[in-house]
Amino acid sequence: MPAETAVCQLLERQRMDYRDWLWVAPPRDAWLEGGEGRLLSADHGVVEAWRQGGKMASPPFAETLDAPPGAVLFWPKSHALGEWWLLRLCDALPAGTPLQVVGENNGGIKRVLKVLASLGLGCRKRDSARRCTVFETRVEPVGIDPDLAWTRFEAEGLTLASHPGVFGHGKLDDGTRLLLETLPEVLPAIGVDANSQSMAETAGSVLDVGCGDGILSAWLARRGATVTAVDVNAFAVEATRRTLAANHLSGEALESDVYSRLEGRCFDTIVSNPPFHQERAIDYGPAARLIREAPAHLAAGGRLVLVANAFLPYPDLLEAAFGNFQILAGDRRFRVYLAKKASG
Repeated sequence: MPAETAVCQLLERQRMDYRDWLWVAPPRDAWLEGGEGRLLSADHGVVEAWRQGGKMASPPFAETLDAPPGAVLFWPKSHALGEWWLLRLCDALPAGTPLQVVGENNGGIKRVLKVLASLGLGCRKRDSARRCTVFETRVEPVGIDPDLAWTRFEAEGLTLASHPGVFGHGKLDDGTRLLLETLPEVLPAIGVDANSQSMAETAGSVLDVGCGDGILSAWLARRGATVTAVDVNAFAVEATRRTLAANHLSGEALESDVYSRLEGRCFDTIVSNPPFHQERAIDYGPAARLIREAPAHLAAGGRLVLVANAFLPYPDLLEAAFGNFQILAGDRRFRVYLAKKASG
């Protein structure tokens, strides 16, 4: 099957034997998935698609990597994340393993030359076409621990773990801030109730969809909620786990493409600051699924609370899924929506 994306079309014309090569952080593309390579990706949806096709696929924190004939790194939107992937490959693959780095010209791929030079790795341009470029080098030990990419910052009285490629890396997003300011009036029961046996009985169960660095999960857990957090990005799930641990809080964090790993589970409340970008393209798909399928994952009388950019077309989706919604807060940039499932 021919390649579908521009980066894969550039690779397809190389006429190389890519059998058993390691594909690192690639897009969905039938040409790749129909080949014989192996996958390393932080995108749970891509990992599951490869596995369902009977192919080897691993998340980014796999303890060991088999020695492939070569590897191809698809340069991501986040330059710092691209550097992490390079360090990860230099740390995990045998010295001398051929490595190609490919990306779109408007996505910063040409900066790879300076990054590789700073790591002491030689590099040459192999090809360019379709507004994309592919460079080639060889993996060598560079003596830099990839884990150094993890950082911490403080927000809302919480310590948050952060990693390149995670939404809001290193800072609190303004939309999330507005959501946090609004949640106390939406969920007044969250907090300590002296008459209850435990805080969790008062707060109920909450699902955080698109958990990012875990700020919402930690904020809710601190107030007694029984928290489940999901994100399609493995870096975000690990960040949330680290955030909960850093604040001595309990919660479950799972890699899930929206509700893909939550079949049959229901919650009292779903909260989200849903993404609407896939790399540089606008993609309403995950947010649409979040809203459309929310009633099936809410208990009777349950609530969906989400914040979104004011220009996004979510009111129609909320009305179609719930038959009702409210705008709880808003400014020029963001709106906080509430939709309730019927009690009976």
